[in-house]
Amino acid sequence: MTGRDAILAKVRQSLGAGDDPARRQAVAERLKAAPQGVIPARGQLPRAERVALFRSMAEKLLASVERVAGYDEVPGRVAAYLRERNLPASVRMGADARLEAMPWAEQKTLELRRGASDGDDAVGVSHAGGGIAETGTLLLTSGPDNPTSINFLTDHHIVVVNAADIEGDLESALAKVRDRYGKGAMPRTVNLISGPSRSGDIEQKLILGAHGPRALHILVVDDQADG
Repeated sequence: MTGRDAILAKVRQSLGAGDDPARRQAVAERLKAAPQGVIPARGQLPRAERVALFRSMAEKLLASVERVAGYDEVPGRVAAYLRERNLPASVRMGADARLEAMPWAEQKTLELRRGASDGDDAVGVSHAGGGIAETGTLLLTSGPDNPTSINFLTDHHIVVVNAADIEGDLESALAKVRDRYGKGAMPRTVNLISGPSRSGDIEQKLILGAHGPRALHILVVDDQADG
């Protein structure tokens, strides 16, 4: 018996549970069903209104948001973001197939650096797994497609999210993650990002970039983008 087994056995004994097959079955069934919690009404809107709410909430959290009509426009908007802020023409990104399929070669002067960030990258590009309209939050899953280090070690974080993946609430967004990966194959980490890194701990003054990117730019991809 391992130390873990011994501790759990003592917990069961103190609860008078013992090794009850019926209890084990009840737990297994509950985990399998993954019952849904209460879904707030605030984010339950038609798609266009849901995306508008996401944008409004994200901007209140000091993120900048831009709508684009399709994935082909993303590299050009990334390059424009760098030029407008006088940033180096270099971005760090993972192996996400959606990012890989974009026409980056059209941006002749833009250098693409692949893989996890080592902390020396000014700009990182990620593709979000989804968005949450009621809070303006991005949901990013860890892995080689979108390394978590890009979320936290770059100075400017540009995140691409498909408008169709913006849900009204956290519960619905997490349900889509479970559906996408399936039980037993979930990503190691799910990061919820609401605006750039900021802190007001010192003299109640807001400081951006306290423990992560000081700028978050969101590109919402939609074939019917309306600006």
